[in-house]
Amino acid sequence: MKKRLISLLLAVSMVFATACTDQKSAVQDADNAVVESAEETTEKKTSSEATEDTENAETAETEGAKEEVAQRVSEQPEWAKDAIVYEVNIRQYTAAGTFDAFAEHLDTLADMGVNVLWIMPIYPISLKNRSGHLGSYYSITDYREVNPEFGDKDSFKALVDAAHEKGMHVMLDWVANHTGWDSAWITDHPDWYTQDANGNIISPENMGWPDVADLNYDNMDMRAEMIECMKYWIVNFDVDGFRCDYATGVPKDFWEDAREALDEIKPVYMLAEDNMVVGLLDYAFDMNYNWDLYDAMVAVAKGMKTADKLRLYVPEKYPEGTYSLNFMDNHDKNSYERTIMGGFGSDALPAFFTYMFMIPGVPMIYTGDEIGLDHAIAFTSKDAVRWDSSEYDYRELLGHLADIRHNNPALYSGTYGGKAEYFDCGSKNIVAFTREKDGNVIKLIVNLCKRESTGNFADFVSEDSKVLLHGCTSDSYDFEETTAGELNLCGEIELKPWEFFVIAE
Repeated sequence: MKKRLISLLLAVSMVFATACTDQKSAVQDADNAVVESAEETTEKKTSSEATEDTENAETAETEGAKEEVAQRVSEQPEWAKDAIVYEVNIRQYTAAGTFDAFAEHLDTLADMGVNVLWIMPIYPISLKNRSGHLGSYYSITDYREVNPEFGDKDSFKALVDAAHEKGMHVMLDWVANHTGWDSAWITDHPDWYTQDANGNIISPENMGWPDVADLNYDNMDMRAEMIECMKYWIVNFDVDGFRCDYATGVPKDFWEDAREALDEIKPVYMLAEDNMVVGLLDYAFDMNYNWDLYDAMVAVAKGMKTADKLRLYVPEKYPEGTYSLNFMDNHDKNSYERTIMGGFGSDALPAFFTYMFMIPGVPMIYTGDEIGLDHAIAFTSKDAVRWDSSEYDYRELLGHLADIRHNNPALYSGTYGGKAEYFDCGSKNIVAFTREKDGNVIKLIVNLCKRESTGNFADFVSEDSKVLLHGCTSDSYDFEETTAGELNLCGEIELKPWEFFVIAE
């Protein structure tokens, strides 16, 4: 499925405009060249012939430019249409903190409907200028090695193979803006790094990251090697894509060159950690972060914003075939800002999980979210998740939401799925919308408020509409199919706090 059509048409239009603007002067130059040439040869070209040759040359050049633009079209892998992403923190997922130990939990994640694993950086961590005892995963010594803390290359390959056998795909976290201070590149290729006026390699400016050294993307040799390092993990370990850290800290054209090179090996899935530069989605990336929706959902959960405002944060005008990654937690938020429980609370969590799985885009779950982990996981020291520490367990709910998403094309991502058509039920606290694709119709009704809210759904659902999922708080779900008529949804009703219905027509 081709995307970015509008961007391509604009680019082609610019090529034609340039050709037309330059044509007159190019023809005159060609005429002059013909006259000069005639003095040295016995055969002359007339001015009209020279003009014709020039026009032919310009046409060929324009057609070549059109062809080049057309070739810069990326496509998301077909398997990503119903992606459910799980961010894996290898160090903290188990007491052992290894690839092998994590692999034992793949069946649990498969039962939750997870089909894409985003694995946080697996590479060796620098000792020099290290943050904390074990260091940040994002301070990398060698892009082609694995952190011995996690295992070795054979155990990583075994993990990827096991994930593939269970129908999952694997994305590696890629850190292209900087390396750790122990990287051999610093000694062997100091010109690959940004330097101050005195020739000293520096950290990324104004970022507060003293444990890393900023890479210089004006250096073409460094760019080429970075792409080779990315290719290494696809060729040798069959990984399926990359989540790219601080994507705006690297030039857009680098990411586009990388995407082209990687797609030549296999179609890859690319996630940009960014929500500001939509142009990154023109070619290089399939999706980006929806930071704004996260903030808005937290505000709604805390009663500082009404639910009707959420639609403003679900992108509708992205480049064709691209979309956002929607999340209620991730490693940055958990470790440095708030836990998922701190953001949403146990009563609201099921309603927001349901909302996140139903809206356009891709839902993402972070390590521990499935039990409502109310603990800020340490980032630079060992702090294994205690899976028995929570009184909550959302795995069954997430599994049902995943089944609904996988089995209904209306909920697929990008152009594979349907847009959200919102319904005004008369309450600002209730979100109601329909998504439809090729005759498949899914509807959501959810009260995103800690108070009862009244809405009228007489024109939204019918007596025979199937209710696939109904619930409200952490221990109140109904997974048995029923009808809207049986639940008295076909008129004015009062919804309980955080009550939700997923409906199929």
